[in-house]
Amino acid sequence: MKYFLFSTLLVLALNFHSDSSKAQKNYTASIQPDTIPSGTNAMQNETLQGEWHLQPVLASDTASGKIPMLNFDLRTNRVSGNTGCNSFSGAFKSQGRSLSFSDNMISTKMACPGYNEKIFVENLLKTNRYEIKQGVLQLMYNTTILSKWTRTVNTSINKEL
Repeated sequence: MKYFLFSTLLVLALNFHSDSSKAQKNYTASIQPDTIPSGTNAMQNETLQGEWHLQPVLASDTASGKIPMLNFDLRTNRVSGNTGCNSFSGAFKSQGRSLSFSDNMISTKMACPGYNEKIFVENLLKTNRYEIKQGVLQLMYNTTILSKWTRTVNTSINKEL
């Protein structure tokens, strides 16, 4: 009886191991590495992906002590970030060089004296296109550059302002 029980458990264990190996092989075969679609639009969109930090132009751009940040997620068409005062998130649309932000963004509502967040948000919502030149993201309204963004925070700009 012990021999029969041991044999049965051994056969079940071997079958389970064999089935899980097959499942693992099937699972591994179904995973494909991320690929970048061919075409210039896909390449532009891929470079839009990720975190961007505002290149401040005026002292008022950093009056709150924070540098505004955008984080684009191309898989979900969502953007999140910080206005320099409040955190926000919402949807965006991008096709080729066109880019628009949904006006249905959610945001925290902290008061930041000395910082004109309203202008920042209005410029963000005005955006209808973008360009990336030498690693700098330019948010634009037609041909007018509204703001410039880089992937890294440039703290030396704060000292100059």
